[in-house]
Amino acid sequence: MADTSPAAIIARAAALLASDPAEAQRGAEAVLRMAPNDPRALLILGSARRRAGDPAGARAILAPLAQAYPRAANTQYELGMTLAELGDGAAAALALRNAVSLNRDLAEAWRALGDLTFKAGEVAAAEAAYAEHRRAAVTDPALKGPAEAVFAGRIGEAESQLRVHLTRHLGDAAATRMLAEVYLRQARYGDAEILFARALELDPGHDGARFGYADALFRQQKAPQALVEVERLLVAAPKDPAYLNLLAACLALVGEDARVIAIYEALLADYPRQPRLWLNYGHTLRAVGRREDAVAAYKRSLALAPGLGDAYWSLANLKVAALGPADEAAMLAALDRSDLGAEDRLHLHYALGKALEDRGEAAASFEHYARGAALRRGETPYDATETTAQLRRAQALFTPEFFAERAGAGATSAAPIFIVGLPRSGSTLVEQILASHSQVEGTMELPDLGIIARRFGPAYPEALASLEAAALTALGESYLATTRVHRRQGRTFFIDKMPNNFQHLGLIQLILPQAKVIDARRHPLGSGFSAFKQHFAQGQSFSYDLGDIGAYYRDYVAWMDHIDSVLPGRVHRVIYEDLVQDTEAEVARLLDYCGLPFEEACLRFHENSRAVRTVSSEQVRRPIFRDGLEQWRAYEAWLDPLKTALGPALAGWRGGR
Repeated sequence: MADTSPAAIIARAAALLASDPAEAQRGAEAVLRMAPNDPRALLILGSARRRAGDPAGARAILAPLAQAYPRAANTQYELGMTLAELGDGAAAALALRNAVSLNRDLAEAWRALGDLTFKAGEVAAAEAAYAEHRRAAVTDPALKGPAEAVFAGRIGEAESQLRVHLTRHLGDAAATRMLAEVYLRQARYGDAEILFARALELDPGHDGARFGYADALFRQQKAPQALVEVERLLVAAPKDPAYLNLLAACLALVGEDARVIAIYEALLADYPRQPRLWLNYGHTLRAVGRREDAVAAYKRSLALAPGLGDAYWSLANLKVAALGPADEAAMLAALDRSDLGAEDRLHLHYALGKALEDRGEAAASFEHYARGAALRRGETPYDATETTAQLRRAQALFTPEFFAERAGAGATSAAPIFIVGLPRSGSTLVEQILASHSQVEGTMELPDLGIIARRFGPAYPEALASLEAAALTALGESYLATTRVHRRQGRTFFIDKMPNNFQHLGLIQLILPQAKVIDARRHPLGSGFSAFKQHFAQGQSFSYDLGDIGAYYRDYVAWMDHIDSVLPGRVHRVIYEDLVQDTEAEVARLLDYCGLPFEEACLRFHENSRAVRTVSSEQVRRPIFRDGLEQWRAYEAWLDPLKTALGPALAGWRGGR
């Protein structure tokens, strides 16, 4: 016979709240007939009414209950959830803050508080609440220590504790997931991917692990794989803003711009006070050439978050839209704030550098560029000797004999056209010219070749020597397969404009011997300083120190000279200065190398409406201009470290044609 005591009825009702709130309400009402003021029964009744879709009825119960028992954390939580459903965000946030102050481990209250502050546009508060939610959601006492370490930013300590724990509990899904999150914070995205995949093997239904897995894939630019995971999450939670934001970011990587814009517009309808959504929306508008709309979106984000350095930098990064005196004053005021984050600070320095450059104040401009670069370099360590060593190893490996022995291997497709070199050397201009040809499709900076190279780990490139012809062909076919998602126009040729692919020319020759390779090159002081003053989203960690830039350029020239000697004529070189001075002749040479007939549209490249995602997007939408050729000369007094590191490349930078 069932226990009919009030305590037993309350226990059963509490267990039924999530699955059958109507039955839970009946149980609570039964107890209240016996004890009209029982606080446990009142709490269940209020919660049941909220869950049954009657928030006004729930508030009538919970508001006086919370007043009578102000230190009851669960009552404050239920009241906060009820007030949120009634649209009273400020009162709801207050109740939820009361709940977590009374019980810091009330995970769902932290999550709800994060959602409320996110919707209100309180970015820092939302991030802090979500971080507390992740900490409080850890219930295993053995993992509480690592969770606290992660929350407090003691990432190395958390990693050590989790490694020790996993040696004893190899199949612990929660610990595996936490270690994956640690790797994600450390930007060890490949390691994070592996561990999130393992965590999902152990617990396939954990949405947090799946989201982390998708994020790790995205950060390695594995967008198609990430999309599969995000779309699975959206089946159960189609309106989740974090899932939708990641979906939009992945779609942008595969060129689905119309869908990206639609997603952001829907998100902004629900979260109009979210500055970073406006920022991301602006980035997409810029990519598709809607410059005025992009500027409006960036300014909207600044109106919501006046210290958002990324928005100021995005305005400056349009290259053709100068920031005004009011913007400069606002940026300087933001830099004076003691609570300004490092990321906002470095973006503001870069933006101020551009604003002062536009005004002709070279000394002050350079100071801000240098301060921004110093902050970025502190976050992105770079060892120039590693690049030098790797390229020298490549020179030793890739000899005429090496290539001759492997002649005939690799995929036979001639579709890829690689544009390589250093960033800020005219590669986007070359891409836009070629993409204006009827037989060529422009894509973007594709990560696929680098992903293939990373499969070999530190043994790259020497590991290529052991591959049979069939394996080399398979790698070429793999590249063609993974890049197919970017080819939407059905044209014969497509462009891969990842500049760093110059390091992989040996790999290209082995797996795609029919592909075309174009080396976009610019005067080292021009491209070097232009890279130094540019804050790149990722992938160019050498560019935050003038000495590192010089060493990188020197190694690049030496490596390309080696390729010219072992594979004569394999690479076509486009000198940016020559392209600007004699555009028609250089375009004719370029098309001839690619085996393409001349088309006038290639000279009218600025009329091409394709999406462009590089920092030169606005510049290539104008006819060729000569203003930028000598911009570096105004800064020459500060470029001695660059000149010294360049060594012989300063004079011999043109190489062979």
